[in-house]
Amino acid sequence: MTKVEAIVIRERIETVIDAVEEETRHVGVTVIEAVGHGRERGVTHEYRGRVFESRFLPKAMLVFVVDDDKAEAVVRAIAEAARSGNESGDGLVWSTPVERVTHNRTGMALGQVRIG
Repeated sequence: MTKVEAIVIRERIETVIDAVEEETRHVGVTVIEAVGHGRERGVTHEYRGRVFESRFLPKAMLVFVVDDDKAEAVVRAIAEAARSGNESGDGLVWSTPVERVTHNRTGMALGQVRIG
């Protein structure tokens, strides 16, 4: 199994999840609210004549655990759906191997149970 993680802008959460479901039929995802910045280094706001700098921008972290044969398609679907057309700030996607997954309710290893 493979864990695919992605940092995306919040406005793209539903678009990315829908793209993964459509492309791979995988339906399980964990969404974690996150803040951070990459090359864009935050944004500057002006309010009532004062300048405020927000170093960290709102993002979301999406976590998918998928069968190895679906991992590349999930990565590709995320990368395409997360693209906003901006110069930077669309986030990242990466994958790592998963050694063992156990279903909490049954105690069965997920290799024995089909997921998504």
